[in-house]
Parts: sequence; structure tokens; C-alpha cells
Amino acid sequence: MKSNINPYKDSNLGKKEQVAQMFDNISGNYDGLNRVISMGIDISWRKKVLEIVANTNPSNILDIATGTGDLAILLSQSSAKKIIGLDISAGMLEIGKKKVAEKKLENKIELVLGDSEKIPFPDNHFDAITVSFGIRNFEDLEIGLSEILRVLKPNGIFVILETSVPTKFPFKQGYQFYTKNILPLIGNIFSKDKQAYAYLSESANKFPHGVALTNILQKVGFIDSKSLPQSLGIASIYTATKK
Repeated sequence: MKSNINPYKDSNLGKKEQVAQMFDNISGNYDGLNRVISMGIDISWRKKVLEIVANTNPSNILDIATGTGDLAILLSQSSAKKIIGLDISAGMLEIGKKKVAEKKLENKIELVLGDSEKIPFPDNHFDAITVSFGIRNFEDLEIGLSEILRVLKPNGIFVILETSVPTKFPFKQGYQFYTKNILPLIGNIFSKDKQAYAYLSESANKFPHGVALTNILQKVGFIDSKSLPQSLGIASIYTATKK
């Protein structure tokens, strides 16, 4: 299931390469701008992901699309002895490595340049796998999810945090106005890459969410997939496991 929404509509590169280029371009101000755009609510969502993962007492965790490492750093509060943060953007990882070093977590967290559709780890390797605001950037969603299933241990937990679209009036209308008009405007003012935040807005609105995403998880082989809407449905946490 390939995505037809790309960051740069005039580029000849594939989505994967465009996403890497986009995050390299915006890496310098991504953290600060992300807090402004989400009004800081994303911090509470990540804490909920930590709670879900920590309750399974994992020894090792893979955080895919780790970006600048926010979730990987938060997950260091769990029982995990090793956390791998995987991302396709070298620019985002460089900032993440500085944050990890500042917190003296180098022995616990390793940030790795890599592709979510070709995860460089063996089968049945991780107790828990997370993806925070990155799954909609996969070039082929089903291939990426199948790779995650491959490297997850049986009975391991997979947790996704992703934007979703509220279904009730007036939250649905308010959310659509914000993502289509305000979010790109903020990106235009504060970011050198105007197309990046237009893409992030469009992909947030069109990415499958709720039952649509849990159905895809089940299709590729996950079991017990659940959707947990957050903050009136503007984001959702998904959980699933492996036989």
C-alpha cells in the first residue's frame, strides 16, 4: 500500500528520499516548532506511550522514525536496558545524538540511520517497538508494518502514536481548519522549507486512522490491534502484538 502523498510534488525522487530530505531541511527548528504546532499536548501523548510500553517490562526497544530522539529518551525511564532509535534522516539523528549525550544516556540509547522498510535487525529481536508521528511517512505502509512484525518478538508489543481526524462536530471542522490553514502558515513563517509543513498537514488529514489502521495492522499479521483516541481524536495511540 504505497502512499501517493509526497513532500515535494515537483521532485523526481521517491517518497523515502523526499522524506529524508525534508526532515534534514527542517531538523534545526523541528523540536521547537513541533511544540508550537501541537501546543505542547504531544508531550502527554508520549508519556501515555511510555506507560503502555513500560507495563510490559521490555528489555530492548526499537523506536522507529525516532527523529531527534524525544520518545527514545522518554522510553529510557522504562526497564529497557537497550533502546535503538532508527531514522532515515541524518540531520534529525545528529540533533538527537546531542540530546542523548547531554542526558548521559549513550550507554542505553543508540541512534541508527536506517530504513523502516529494511530494518537492519534479525527476526524476533525486540520486546517492544514504537513509532511516534512517523508511520504516515512510510513509502509503503504494509511493507513497513511487515518489517516491524518480523523484528518484534512473539507476544511483544507494538505501539503507534499518530495524528488522526476527530469525527464529532465541531472538533472535526476545527481540526481540519487548523491543519489546512494554520499549520502550513506557522511552517511558512518559521521554517525555511514551506512545502514540508504543507505535506505534514496533508498527510495528517489523509492517513488512515481508527478502524482503518487497525484493519491494516491485522491484515499484515498483527493481533489484538486497538485504537485509543487522544484529546478528542486529534491523535490516536494504537497497540498490537504478535502471535
